[in-house]
Formats: sequence, C-alpha cells, structure tokens
Amino acid sequence: MYPLRSVAIVLFAASAAFAKAQAPITLAVDLTDAPRRMLHATETLPVQPGAMTLVYPKWIPGEHAPSGPIDNQAGFVITTPGGQPVKWERDSVDMFAYHITVPAGTTQLNIKTDFLATAAATGFSAGASTSANLALLSWNSVVVYPQGMNAADVMVSPSLAYPGNWKFGTALERGVSAATKSGSDVSLSTANFKTVSLEQLIDSPVLAGRWFREIALATDIRPQHFLDLAGDGPEDVELSPEHIAQFTKLVRETGALYKSRHYGSYHFLVTLSDQVAHFGLEHHQSSDDRVAEKTFIDDNQFIFDGLLLPHEFTHSWNGKYRRPAGLATPNYQEPMKGDLLWVYEGLTEYLGDVLTARCGIWAPSVYRDRLATVAAYLNDARPGRTWRDLQDTATFAQVLYFAGGAYDNYRRNTDYYDEGELLWLEADLVIREKSGGKKTLNDFAGAFEGYGGNTAPKVVPYTFEDIVAGLNAVVPYDWSGFLRKRLDSNELHAPEAPGIDALSGYKLTYSDKPNYWSQLGESQGNNIDARFSLGLFVGSDGRVGDTIVGSIADKAGFGPGMHIVAINGRGFQLPLMHAAIKGAAGSGPAIEFIVENTGYYKVIRLDYHGGEKYPQYERVSNVPTRMDDILQPMTK
Repeated sequence: MYPLRSVAIVLFAASAAFAKAQAPITLAVDLTDAPRRMLHATETLPVQPGAMTLVYPKWIPGEHAPSGPIDNQAGFVITTPGGQPVKWERDSVDMFAYHITVPAGTTQLNIKTDFLATAAATGFSAGASTSANLALLSWNSVVVYPQGMNAADVMVSPSLAYPGNWKFGTALERGVSAATKSGSDVSLSTANFKTVSLEQLIDSPVLAGRWFREIALATDIRPQHFLDLAGDGPEDVELSPEHIAQFTKLVRETGALYKSRHYGSYHFLVTLSDQVAHFGLEHHQSSDDRVAEKTFIDDNQFIFDGLLLPHEFTHSWNGKYRRPAGLATPNYQEPMKGDLLWVYEGLTEYLGDVLTARCGIWAPSVYRDRLATVAAYLNDARPGRTWRDLQDTATFAQVLYFAGGAYDNYRRNTDYYDEGELLWLEADLVIREKSGGKKTLNDFAGAFEGYGGNTAPKVVPYTFEDIVAGLNAVVPYDWSGFLRKRLDSNELHAPEAPGIDALSGYKLTYSDKPNYWSQLGESQGNNIDARFSLGLFVGSDGRVGDTIVGSIADKAGFGPGMHIVAINGRGFQLPLMHAAIKGAAGSGPAIEFIVENTGYYKVIRLDYHGGEKYPQYERVSNVPTRMDDILQPMTK
C-alpha cells in the first residue's frame, strides 16, 4: 500500500471508508472510433447528495510529471440516471478538478467523456496512440474519480468495446461474459474485466488491433509471461524464432537476478507503428512499449531499440514494487518527488542494459560500444555538469522531461538515466573488487528488488538510507559518501573512482573509426554525430540539432537551429561533412561552411585538424575484465 502523508491522514481515512461503502464505479470504453482518433467512455459513479469534487488524473506514474492529457478531454457531460444535467465548474487553481452539486435523492451519476487521440507522435502516453488498425488505451485518459480518494480504495468494473476483427492484450483479468455483435459496417466485440482498484486499472493499459499476435514466453515458468504485439500490417507482428528465444531468455534471466516475481502474469504490450509516439512506460504487470513499425523485422532497428523491453520489464521490480518514497503517492493528484530517480531510472537503465546483453539481444561488443558513447558524451560533451549536478536532474525531472533539444548539452536533461547507469556500473565494479569477485550488484538486486519473495502487485517504498543499507549488506563501504560525491558533483567530467580502468578492464579512448553503436545511431537517426570533433550534431538536411558549448564550433559562432547550406563550396550532404572533417586532419585545410540563420547567411571557418573522433572502450592489459564478467548470463 501507499504510505499516507501526515497532512492528509484524516481526509484519506474518511475517503477510504466512503469508497468501501459504495458499489464499484463502472467504466465502459469504446474503441470503435480509435482509427478516427477518438475514444468514448461512459462512467457510472456512486455518489451521495451534496457538494462534491471530481478529479482527472494529473500525476501519471512512470512519467514522473503532472502530464495527465486533460487538454484532449472533450464531451465531458454529467447527468443523473433520469437524464438531468449536472453542471460542473472547473477549479480556478487546480485545472484537473471539477466542482459539482449532486441533486437530492441521487445515488449515482452518469459521466460521458470523449478523448481526442489527436496528439502528435511525440512525448509520452499523451502522444499519439492510435492508427487505422490499432489503439493503445491508457485508462487514466478517460476516467475521473472523487477528490481525496486513495486510488487503491476506489474500485472499478471496466469493460471494453472494440471492432470485431480486432484482438487485444492486457494484464487485466477477463470477467465472465463477452460478446460480438454485427452492425451495418463492422462487427463489434465487447469484453468485461474483473473489478479492480483504480490503482490497478490505471496500471493496466490495453493494446488492441486488427493485426494482433500473442506469444507465450518461457511456458514452463509461473506466473505466465506474454508478448502481445499489434502492428500496422500483418508483416509487422512476424517474429523470428531467434527473437522469441531472446525474450524467453529475458524472462529466465530476470528470475535468476531478482529471485522473485511480483505479478499474477506479465504482458509485454508492444505497439509496432510509425503512427504512434515511440517510448516505453512501465506498469506492474505489463509494459507499454511503442516502437517503429519494422522493429521486429529489421535487424538494425531491433538492436537499436533492444534495450526497451528489458528496461521496462525491470521496472516491475525497480520502480513499481520497490519505489522511492517520494513517488509512492496515494493518488494521482498529489505531487511526486523525483529525488531518487537516479535509482528508479538509473539502476533500471543499468540492469536493463545488462539484461539486454545477458539474454542475447545485444552482443557484449554492442553493449560496450553503446556504453562508450554514453560515457563519452557525459565526460566530454556535457558542459552543463559544471552548474547542474546529477541530483538536480532528478529533483527537476518533472520539468526536464519536456525540455531538451537546442543546447541540451548545456541545459542538461533527464541525465539520471545515462549518468545513473555509469554510477551503478561503478558500484558493481567496486563490489566485485572489494569482495574479490564473491559478491556483485546481482546480490543487491536479488535482496533489494526481490525483498519478501514472490508477491502480488504491491508497493514497498524506500529512501536514500535504505539504498545505503542495502549496499552495505552486500559489501561494507562508505556508500553514502560514494553516492553523494557522484550526485552532487559539478565537475566537467562524470566523477569516477580512482583506477576505474583497472576495475572494469577497459578504458575510454577515441578513434577516427565509428564504433558499431555510432554507426547505428547515425544510420537510424539519419544524422552525423560530430560532437567529439567539431562539437556539432547535424541532421541530414543540414540543420544543426545541437552545438556543444565550449567546442570549436561554438566558439566560431555555430548555434542550434542554424542551417548548413554548403561545405567547402559544395551543397550540404552528410558524406561531404564526413569527408571534410577527414580531409582537414593533420595539415589539411580548414573547413569552410556557408550557414543560414533565420534568413541571413554567413561563412564560418573551423580551423580544426583532429579528424573524426568516435568513442570506444579499449582493453586494458593485465587486469580482470570485470565488465565482461558482468554480462555473463546467470542461467544456462
């Protein structure tokens, strides 16, 4: 259960008693207009006469921000069972709250809501979620509930209507009845689900679509695991036996690592579409994974997005079951505190990437190449570290999630993902070194995330002190000082323990040849990553995406948003920019750019002769290769 905040104990206790005395809310959602980007919902809410406030979910778990998509709520109408309208008035301060007066003698209200799924294919769950043949339903977008209620105490009986030629996947358990009716144009199917708490409902999205496929994984393991796929075409949900084996291996590896499971069953809900937003959002018994249409049939795309499912799956343990106290709020209106997101997301990034290698989605060399790219930009292309420490990127997360873009290197973003990964890698290396290889971060994960053994979904909050105690239980060390140094540092380079090269068996160096991950990133993004040479990140159209503050490009006058028209007198092309950097190496000529900036043109010369620079991990001789040891599977 969620811990209650002291200022609200009386209110929540009274609200809980009220909720338990009432029949469940019924919530019926209709997806038949999802291809036209509109969802319909009808809610029946038990009430008592008098003043009442309803609220729309504001703080969405996993998004760590007040990102409830209320701007796309429409057709919000409240009536009595007899059809009498009940006027609502929005709170003048809290835009997510509606004040109403329930008429005398009224014990329930009918609420109709439409959700306009018209957002662009960017952002998180508020982004595009439908196409002509599929839809991802996030229940928080179509529900309201009484203010002050604990989400675990509000019970809901949900149902779903969807096109008859569609199928769906969800962690919700089906009820006793379902039906299919034929209409003039298309048949309509309905499904009823068992009554659950509002907390569990919002934590259990539904993926539905015409081209839908469900694959059982590791069928000998209980609880059961399913890979649910919906694509824009039948070819998108084809999956090779090799990939199925890798996801089956992922299920086995998580059992060995976390030594527990905290769900009744688990569903990977994978949306394969170029029409929806691309991201991952964790849930306790499922994950909302949205990727490009051809991800499972394009080998390069599969590897590029390979970390997504292991990352979101890891959140079932780290984030949903074990959760920072500041994020374990009792409902969706109380603000979340993100100060421990370097654990929630950083540790998940680390363990998720390690699992990606252990289950075979990534070869060890791919893992190292990606990590080298991450380490390089945090050490040599992130000047924002000199003023914003890692801790502030977590504390300020609710704002930084919507930042990024131009001068991202100087502003910083949600760096607790990538820098958090380096922090936890280093912690793992320290544990291995100090224990002589007898202990690892696997031991911490098994004890901390597997705390209590197998359980039903629930929340076990933790604090900074709990993290320190958990690490000390594995290997005694000044873990508090270790963590605070890395969280509070304003060094230009990410802080590391002395002798980190000897701890890992690898050192970060640069080469004029791109590593595999650099090549993959440039080909998938259709750009050139010249951050470590010129200090520029440039798209295929010549548009400057970012300029590293303090770099030679920055000092010469480049800025984000500028458009490179020509290089050395020739019209811009990515291969020409590569060639120009190579040609300037050593005693070659300076690189001359013609640049357009808001309709004005100028020439910028970069007197740079260092050639192309790409990060890589170079093997350190005569020391243990602990980084390789970390990637070894725990199961056979």
